[in-house]
Amino acid sequence: MFIRRTQTRSSSSGQTYFTHRLVRTHRVSGKVRQQTLLNLGRHFSIPRDQWPLLCRRLDQILTGQLPLIEEVSTPLEEEAQRMAERLLEGEADVMGAGGEAPSEDLQTVEVGSVELMRPRSVGVEQVGCWALEQLGVVKLLAELGLNGPMRAAAMGAIVGRLARPGSERATWGWLSRRSGLGELLEVDYETLSLMQMYRASDALMKHREGIERHLFTRAMGLFDLEPTVTLFDLTNTFFEGAASSQPKAQRGHSKDKRSDCRLLTLGLVLDGAGFVRRSKVFGGRVDEHRTLAEMLEALEAPRGALVVMDRGVATEDRIQWLRQEGYRYLVASRQGTRQFDPEAAVTVETASKTPLQLHKEVSDDGKEVRLYCRSQQRAEKEKGIHERFSRRFEQGLSRLSEGLRRPRTHKGIGKVRERIGRLKEQSRGMAQHYTIEVLTDESGQKATGLTWKRQPRPGSMATHPGVYCLRSNQTDWDEESLWRTYTTLTDVEAVFRSLKSELGLRPIYHHKPLRSEGHLFLTVIAYQLVQVIRKRLKQRGNCSSWTTLRRILEGQQRVTVTFRRGDGRTLHVRKATRAEPDQKAIYDALGIDPAPGGVRKMIV
Repeated sequence: MFIRRTQTRSSSSGQTYFTHRLVRTHRVSGKVRQQTLLNLGRHFSIPRDQWPLLCRRLDQILTGQLPLIEEVSTPLEEEAQRMAERLLEGEADVMGAGGEAPSEDLQTVEVGSVELMRPRSVGVEQVGCWALEQLGVVKLLAELGLNGPMRAAAMGAIVGRLARPGSERATWGWLSRRSGLGELLEVDYETLSLMQMYRASDALMKHREGIERHLFTRAMGLFDLEPTVTLFDLTNTFFEGAASSQPKAQRGHSKDKRSDCRLLTLGLVLDGAGFVRRSKVFGGRVDEHRTLAEMLEALEAPRGALVVMDRGVATEDRIQWLRQEGYRYLVASRQGTRQFDPEAAVTVETASKTPLQLHKEVSDDGKEVRLYCRSQQRAEKEKGIHERFSRRFEQGLSRLSEGLRRPRTHKGIGKVRERIGRLKEQSRGMAQHYTIEVLTDESGQKATGLTWKRQPRPGSMATHPGVYCLRSNQTDWDEESLWRTYTTLTDVEAVFRSLKSELGLRPIYHHKPLRSEGHLFLTVIAYQLVQVIRKRLKQRGNCSSWTTLRRILEGQQRVTVTFRRGDGRTLHVRKATRAEPDQKAIYDALGIDPAPGGVRKMIV
């Protein structure tokens, strides 16, 4: 085998360039013929003086030999392994004088010669490809005008985001070195450039609205759902670096505790089933309650739609706006005072089979209902929190009081009150349940002691643990209907957390605004795929998180097994490892082949 370099002229531009091919010579009817085994393209990167060594190493791999004398560099070894893999995948006939591989399965081999090469993960990739097919993404990308290489880069970026979350650069490295996705899609990701990954992100952003509309409509059709409830949520991500060229990058309150970095905010409008209807990127200093009108208007949500929001968005002016615009709403109340009447409450059972008490009150004008909910589990949790912080606050008061009894300590009344103020600030709200008195000497300028008394404030966590309130203008609904509808927001928020923690939303490394938004949009698309996978599995009784599913699936690898046969030739077999029971259970639930990529054989 040898590498041939050929000069070619472009028919369109007239520009000349060189192409590279892997060629072998063989004798046919007494005549020497040359056969092209692989087209290596015009961007073949191995230096010309290393081509003979590359061909020798490739021959060693194909015949099952170890490197002999020459020291093989890492780039050359990787290229030889890649070329051998392409030959094994059937891109060329290198069976040699023996012709094609025999059809029988019985082979005589030397057991001690076995070698395992090129392990590549295929479990998560197989499930990701299934989700792409379910949502019609491959056909959609073709309809949007993306050519073959661009479609391959886009699908690699999407599946990479749900399989190995990270930056586009990290995904590019994973696709070329660790993933078997290329074998499943019949794409050589090792020749994919990083710039193609970025351009694929740009192409997806160009068709953002159409893609979002298609994915949502297709998901609704897959599960025979009707859009009913509109859920609104915001999250932010942070930039690594100065982000000076990002106009939307601003400092603000980081939900990831990274207020030292500039932020970008992603707003999502979701349906009650958890599928994204619309996404939009805001600046890092955006207020949640101010984006609601913009998102609903951009979505063209019909008047009368039920909007469900958490208390962070449900300010009084937003609720008033919803009323004026004719929307129905169901929100968590921001009122500071808790109340609950157990005598007027009804009891329902939650999904975890625990009882929940619900007490409904209609406003005097009959236009709004408040639903007070009390959970015993939540009550126990809040009691523990209250007792822990109260104990911590009292310990701080005790240390301050003991210090006043020791000589040579600051006892000035102003200094003591300042220290009490700091304790209150650090008390997590516990100070409101205490009355504190500072004892002074006759001059009133020096503190001599400290006393305090615990007096729980009425209508607080101390007197009504486990109680929260919902507000709605859906006054004709009963207690259980209101509560169960609101829990859709809780369920979706649990899934929505996967977008933030499981799908690589944070951080952002890009310098260009379009690329930053493209990074977020890739995460949104990957989230839609995850929702399809998890919803289908949930219908089959598997309610695992995506982190758990990914951990199970990523254990399946596709490997090349090499044997030396008794006749001196080498047998190569490439196939996936047998699916473990928990992996096969996932495949069976989704109707997927548990042996991704099938089996390929080659005899050299």
